[in-house]
Amino acid sequence: MNRTEKEALIESLRQDLNKAGVVLVTRNAGLTVAEVSDLRKQVRKSGATYKVAKNRLACIALEGTKFEKAKVMFKGPTAMVCADEPIAISKVISAFTASNQKLSIVGGCLDGQLLDDKAVKTLSTLPSLNELRAKIIAILQTPATRVVTVLQAPATQVTRVVGAYSKKEQAA
Repeated sequence: MNRTEKEALIESLRQDLNKAGVVLVTRNAGLTVAEVSDLRKQVRKSGATYKVAKNRLACIALEGTKFEKAKVMFKGPTAMVCADEPIAISKVISAFTASNQKLSIVGGCLDGQLLDDKAVKTLSTLPSLNELRAKIIAILQTPATRVVTVLQAPATQVTRVVGAYSKKEQAA
């Protein structure tokens, strides 16, 4: 890799970091190409990027960003996951590490604070933003549904009574 390629890689990493809300660092010891492809596909579905770079280049890219503290995690064979939504990507990475022992979570950085592997796994147990939105909508819709049901109940009961009387007169 020549100097211009390195500079391009650093700039690409920096662009991903500037857009991201969270950075997760993983350690991959012996993942096959198929496993990495599968992981990248899952990460992409959640709207994130998974990049493997030399630690030295990754640390240079981290300089001057809100994730600069994460430089201490780049030792050994590591990869970086940049995402906007911390909970969704934590769920994807945690699920993949549960099914594949070759990948492990080193930690991450969220809002300038370092996260260890346990904190990332805790993030994965929280409901995602979409799940929270669905719960709020359900809570807001429930009272309206009950009001409509209560208002319709008397009309329904009157209709049943009239229907019962008409059946009774027809039978007689």
